[in-house]
Amino acid sequence: MLKQLHIQNFRGFRDLTIDALSDINLIAGSNNSGKTSLLEAIFLLSGKGNPQMAINANVVRGLERSNMPATTVETFWKQLFFDLNMERSVEIQGDHTEYGQLTLKIAPERQSIANVPLNRAGGVLATNRIDDRSLVFQYSDPSGDPVESRISVKGESFELNHPPTIVRFPSTICLSRNKNIHEDAVRLGDLRKKKRGDVALKALQVIEPKLKGIEENSSSGWSMIWGDIGLSELVPLATMGEGMTQMARLVLAMSSTPNGVVLFDEIENGFHHSVLPNIWRVVDETARQFHVQVFATTHSYECIEAAHKSLNADRFFLHRLEADDEENRCVTIKPNGIRALIQHNLEVR
Repeated sequence: MLKQLHIQNFRGFRDLTIDALSDINLIAGSNNSGKTSLLEAIFLLSGKGNPQMAINANVVRGLERSNMPATTVETFWKQLFFDLNMERSVEIQGDHTEYGQLTLKIAPERQSIANVPLNRAGGVLATNRIDDRSLVFQYSDPSGDPVESRISVKGESFELNHPPTIVRFPSTICLSRNKNIHEDAVRLGDLRKKKRGDVALKALQVIEPKLKGIEENSSSGWSMIWGDIGLSELVPLATMGEGMTQMARLVLAMSSTPNGVVLFDEIENGFHHSVLPNIWRVVDETARQFHVQVFATTHSYECIEAAHKSLNADRFFLHRLEADDEENRCVTIKPNGIRALIQHNLEVR
């Protein structure tokens, strides 16, 4: 489990430190305070320097497909750097309970160029410039030698150089802008293969008690999740409302990332406030079953209140991100503090 986090020069973060993390972490803050960026930073750190992260559609914002031309994707790399300044490297550090201090640095590759006159009378003119079409990933942890990888744009494709490594902790990121019902169906299939499909079914029954069964099916030409609600035929889960697909996505993300981290953006989307306490109980139970650490963002006061009421004090922290022209701050509020804020009707989002 990640215990602490430090981020420098990544997106809107000049310098951000979170001193204490818990099993379940709810991230609040105003628009453009960095909630989604925090999830992305953890996702990048979990990849152990895998340069493919730089073209992942969950990190390269504004792209709906991860297979867009290289010449299009690389223009988004600059957005990873604070103030779009690629002269300063991104640095993400996390203190992990099992693996110790994890560090990832991302920077454009630097090239040294020497101009030598033919008669050598003018001397050697050496320059050092950055190549914004090539990124270098440097990863280190106490368990082994540092890992250096790179990704470069070559014509209309990417060239990746990443040595074989063992990922220390897996992660799954679920952003509100990128939803994939096919991926959810595949995850359900994997869960059912392990004879644990009841985990997803019971979670969905919290929202729709009439649901008798679920299965992944591609008879429509596209793999998706179907449900049995007592009609003459199965119906696509997506037709049962956003809350059902949101719940499936959340539980299946956790079940497919055992002993890892799940990063969920705008977790309250699709849920009526009255079911939020039950949603958090499902999140807690599933996270315990699969030994998953959860990070979720929210704009909802009801979501924070429900989490406070439903989760054990030793498993839940609220982190409020704040930013101005001078600095980034994270105010971590533990359950006793959350209770006091709610009792006095103070703003915590």
